[in-house]
Amino acid sequence: MPAMTQNPPNLRPDLARAHIPELRRPGQPTIGMVSLGCPKALVDSERILTRLRAEGYAISADYNGADAVIVNTCGFLDSAKAESLEAIGEALQENGRVIVTGCLGAEPEYITGAHPKVLAVTGPHQYESVLDAVHGAVPPAPDPFVDLLPASSVSLTPRHYSYLKISEGCNHKCKFCIIPDMRGRLVSRPAHAIVREAEKLVAAGVKELLVISQDTSAYGLDRKHETERGHRAHIVDLARDLGSLGAWVRLHYVYPYPFVRDLIPLMAAHSESGGLVLPYLDIPFQHAHPDTLRRMARPAAAAKTLDEIAAWRAVCPEITLRSTFIVGYPGETEAEFQTLLDWLDEAQLDRVGAFQYENVKGARANDLPDHVAPEVKQDRFDRFMEKAQAISEAKLAAKVGQRLHVIVDEVDDEGATCRTKADAPEIDGNLFIDEGFEGLHPGDIVEVTVDEAGEYDLWGHR
Repeated sequence: MPAMTQNPPNLRPDLARAHIPELRRPGQPTIGMVSLGCPKALVDSERILTRLRAEGYAISADYNGADAVIVNTCGFLDSAKAESLEAIGEALQENGRVIVTGCLGAEPEYITGAHPKVLAVTGPHQYESVLDAVHGAVPPAPDPFVDLLPASSVSLTPRHYSYLKISEGCNHKCKFCIIPDMRGRLVSRPAHAIVREAEKLVAAGVKELLVISQDTSAYGLDRKHETERGHRAHIVDLARDLGSLGAWVRLHYVYPYPFVRDLIPLMAAHSESGGLVLPYLDIPFQHAHPDTLRRMARPAAAAKTLDEIAAWRAVCPEITLRSTFIVGYPGETEAEFQTLLDWLDEAQLDRVGAFQYENVKGARANDLPDHVAPEVKQDRFDRFMEKAQAISEAKLAAKVGQRLHVIVDEVDDEGATCRTKADAPEIDGNLFIDEGFEGLHPGDIVEVTVDEAGEYDLWGHR
């Protein structure tokens, strides 16, 4: 039987790879997990598997070894919904006993209409409901001398990096998005709990912490930025606390609020001393024309973003800026799109992705007038990515001859696949070492000299 689908990299940016060394003991109930969607969903999958492991369940990486399979779905775009339904269908065909959870679980009739044989459907981050469904499908049978000991966390990423989710939900009301409807309003974790989790991860060998949420900049707002057990629930304070642990700290999904500028000195300090926070910001700008942003109901003031970017670079010239954009949003004119291209020319972002606008069931953008024709969306997408690629190629070419620190992700007979501080796993580029890589292991951080550059990747030697 084939191994379970785990986010093919050509479809999704976050390939989930289970790293579970335990062997199944005779008679032990076993659960499989297919984890789709964003890294935030991946963290949910890890939490579910960790709870199940503590209850005495084994975890299977293939359909044949599982008594039942959990499919953690994505429901943000129609294309993601289709992928989730396909994954559910595959799990039903290969295993037959399937429990569905995740964002698409917020629409149970949509799932059961396509796959009436699923055992249960639960919504996003409904951990107790998932566990109840598993108990009903595959009753636990723990060995009290082995299974009921406190379990270490199950990881779906390589052991040298880990996603660290700091909050759930979102308070924004962007017209193209239904995340607040599926996952609710902002709920921040206590800062001391996040730092404690990070300390455990670093003690277990994690070299890179990837901070994620729906809106990282808003962290702690619902808690009125309280201080508890010596840690303040504010993203700047949290970043400083995490940066003191000795691991790389990478910030994702940061809205460009004014106080983001307070993070930049921490990144500049990293460049100088090797501590604190990586000089990397993942900011969802989405567009650049003020009228388009107004129709999106975006919270950021686009007119000031170029000034903010210039100010960040003045403090930390090495900063890497990553963003995603939507092309073909309802009402987008050629002039508005050209403004986006001109903005990108001036902003010179390092890492850029784009999506063609899609209707999402329940999103207010569906009702906007003047939807853009599919062929126009495709043309604008191609033009946008051509410009972004040219910018990336030029920026990488400028790194030839530089000495950079990289983290090793994989080593095989061909060489070592690494990432610079400018590259997040699965979504950005790589640096490849194809000579003198003997003795390297995943998680090693080494210094290299860059020899060659491509459109998105680098090559170098130690």
